[in-house]
Amino acid sequence: MYEVLIHDYSTFIFNIVLIPVAIFSIIFYLVAIRDIFSMRSKKKEEKKEGKIFPFVTIQIPTLNEPVAIRCAEKCLNFDYPKNKYEIIIGDDSNNKEVSAMIDDFAKKHKNVKVTRRGSNKGFKAGNLNHMLKFSKGEIIVIFDSDFTPSEKFLKEIVQPFADKSVGYVQAKWGYANRNQNVITKLATSILMVYHHLLASINQNLNVALLFGSGEAVRKSAIEELGGWKEGSLTEDVEFSIRALKKGYKAVYLSEIEVEGEVPFTVRGFAKQQRRWAYGNTKAFLDHSKAILFSKMFSLKQRLAVMFTLLGYLVSPFIAVFFITGFMSWFTGTPGAVDVGKFAWETGKILLISSGYMFSIIVSLRKEKQLKSFFHVFFSSLTVGIVVTFYVCVGVLKALVGKGLDWTIIPKEGNKVVGGTRCYS
Repeated sequence: MYEVLIHDYSTFIFNIVLIPVAIFSIIFYLVAIRDIFSMRSKKKEEKKEGKIFPFVTIQIPTLNEPVAIRCAEKCLNFDYPKNKYEIIIGDDSNNKEVSAMIDDFAKKHKNVKVTRRGSNKGFKAGNLNHMLKFSKGEIIVIFDSDFTPSEKFLKEIVQPFADKSVGYVQAKWGYANRNQNVITKLATSILMVYHHLLASINQNLNVALLFGSGEAVRKSAIEELGGWKEGSLTEDVEFSIRALKKGYKAVYLSEIEVEGEVPFTVRGFAKQQRRWAYGNTKAFLDHSKAILFSKMFSLKQRLAVMFTLLGYLVSPFIAVFFITGFMSWFTGTPGAVDVGKFAWETGKILLISSGYMFSIIVSLRKEKQLKSFFHVFFSSLTVGIVVTFYVCVGVLKALVGKGLDWTIIPKEGNKVVGGTRCYS
């Protein structure tokens, strides 16, 4: 009796949630197919030679992360006039050993300085605002501590600022540890979908968003907009919306790549995705009136921004989709299996719900990483399910107005810095 009721209700709910899951899937099918055709006609962009050399402040916010030293070392090697940029490490560390390492490094380089504020109040945004007080640069370039920019990066990313209406520029991300394990392969594939498919659409529609690292922002724009929003878990996206509302032009440079690390543990990956889900959803809620009704945005721009910020909303539906699907299967009445019908129904559901996986295949192909697909597929059905439930928590907390603390994601680079093993 109870099994019959459970089966009937779970089947009913499964069919209901299949609708939003299918809509989400179809959108990604369309986005991926669009990209396939655009790949055939799109000519590779040429990187612009350096023509302008504004004074730049490199900001590296960090919290108990010795890997920030590696990032600063890379910045010291920029092919850029040495008298035209400075490096600030914003050290929020409460680990004295890490702070001592950063201080020792800064003492050896005259254009590197360290700022501290004695706490992590306001999270990364609070650190960025504090560093801004000591920044002399006309352009602010921000790196998360695990990023490793190339020698030409700085010269290339500042060139769009020749246009005075440009408020910020974002570079494409690369993935230093993409092949470390199945978790990093899944994490990179998800980022590839955003960078290859969604970011290019946003750029074409003039609503490119910041990613939080590998970005350059006009200092006067930050000051005009009142700084970064402290306490925000995705201060990059939140600032982007304010800048677009103000009329600043945004640029995404897909031909300039800067490598960073992706999470290599299930817990780290899940927490990262939960934070991004919370932050993006919260950014939309905070600016929903402007996104939906402001004359600054066209219909296409509204839809692109909404889909980018609200994409994580599908996660609760996917979670219910999995749960009710399994419940319906295991509580069904035993009987002879119609193999043909079973194969048809299963194939139909997989096809309807696999748009995102198809977009991953397209992205892997662009990165010449198709050989990783089976690892990605396997981790999607294991690690991906765990991450989905973490994302649900982030989305639901944002929707009901509850807070979420910033969490530091373990980075492989923190284990070894300058040949010295720091942590296990």
